[in-house]
Amino acid sequence: MSGLFGATRRMRIRRIVIFVAICALLAFRATSGPPLEPWHTSHLSEDFTARDAAEIRTFDDYLALEERLFEQLRDEVYAETQTGPDFAIWRYSSGSAADPRTRQPDFNRSFELPADNPRGGVLLLHGMSDSPYSLRELGESLHARGYQVIGLRLPGHGTAPSGLRWVRWQDMAAAVQLSTMHLAAQVGDKPVHVVGYSTGASLAINMTLDSLDDDRLTTPASLVLVSPAIGVTRLAALASVKAAIGRIPGLGRLAWTEIVPEFDPYKYNSFTANAGAQVHELTRRVSRRISELVDSGRGDHMPPILTFKSTVDATVSTSAVIDRLLKPLPVNGNELVLFDINRNAVNSVLIIADPGPLTNRLTADASLPFAVTLIGNRDAHSSAIVARHKPPFSSSFDNAESLGLEWPRAVLSLSHVALPISPGDPLYGEVPPEDKSALYLGQIAIRGERGLMRISSDWLLRLRYNPFYTVLETRVFEWLEQDFGKPGLATVK
Repeated sequence: MSGLFGATRRMRIRRIVIFVAICALLAFRATSGPPLEPWHTSHLSEDFTARDAAEIRTFDDYLALEERLFEQLRDEVYAETQTGPDFAIWRYSSGSAADPRTRQPDFNRSFELPADNPRGGVLLLHGMSDSPYSLRELGESLHARGYQVIGLRLPGHGTAPSGLRWVRWQDMAAAVQLSTMHLAAQVGDKPVHVVGYSTGASLAINMTLDSLDDDRLTTPASLVLVSPAIGVTRLAALASVKAAIGRIPGLGRLAWTEIVPEFDPYKYNSFTANAGAQVHELTRRVSRRISELVDSGRGDHMPPILTFKSTVDATVSTSAVIDRLLKPLPVNGNELVLFDINRNAVNSVLIIADPGPLTNRLTADASLPFAVTLIGNRDAHSSAIVARHKPPFSSSFDNAESLGLEWPRAVLSLSHVALPISPGDPLYGEVPPEDKSALYLGQIAIRGERGLMRISSDWLLRLRYNPFYTVLETRVFEWLEQDFGKPGLATVK
């Protein structure tokens, strides 16, 4: 009996030791690292939430609330941030090169581009930690072709990264629904299309599924998804635990997965555990609802989907786009445009995760109910770019079509963030602006000793623009010109 009591006592001591060790680790993490700045600690209460939907009922209401939000940002973040030469690239230092308020219009805010007798409406939904800027150029091009366009600033975004501590996917979904209904009312019986980038793609799908279950809502005529977040890493499931710990007084630093300098005028560099948790929850919900729709025999009610994706993506899963979204749905004109890596640039032994097996799988699988267009090298010894097309239920790609494009020198692949950005973008593009004082975050080629710059080497390595952006834009133009018919015709029900 004494041995049993001794074993129990030792077990309790071990648990106490483990608990104390965890507390010590949390205390260390909560007090170490870079300091939290006003843009990490402010709680901007004027941002839209799903609870506000009863009072904020129109898009004009949303814009009015957004104006108050940016006034609060000015008073609680900009006013508390130092200025001067030492802060020349701090986003929240008034008048700095990174201050988005010096750029007009400020594409951190929602925007609407009205059209006389519009051909249709297009709603643009950016990604997590992003802003309406990411889809700005595509929106302006669509507006020039006669579409009425809305670029929505999702709640928690475009202001301070602290917004990512509190935002819920339900808040963003409510803003998407409000904007969709507004756009449908503006274009009348013309179709409404939704372009979703990253998390914006998940929100677009979620909104569409809502509309299929509620006759009062607007069903888009089609969806265009860019780097869609359909599946994320399994570790994201732990983010909700970390976010909850970060709400304990004194442990606020633990709410953050990254605390880094803010120098990008249109995208947060710091990231929160809550943001990861919200993406994880939303993507799981979307995957589950797609399965339920198909199992109920209503998979053909989904509008056609055009998807653009890089074969390599450090943010979201490419396989999930195939297995959880496009493959379960029946034939409906869906298409996946896939950008391969530059197979002429580097020896395969240097690549950690060659996406070759994925492309081989897509080639051989004759059961796929969607078309595939593969953008890549003509062959392994050429930098020339071709498009290979594979119809649904086919086991091979057709002949290569030359696109008159080549891989830029030293570019190995596209990236998650690159797809919606053109080479001519003044901030992220291929060529720096002529004004040397202007902030430029594009193709920065810097060599020297590591640890010298405040910007991490990972950040510098990631491609910020799409050298084949014309392929994406042209295909979107062609896609929207189709006659989708039912069930995709947008109506105000």
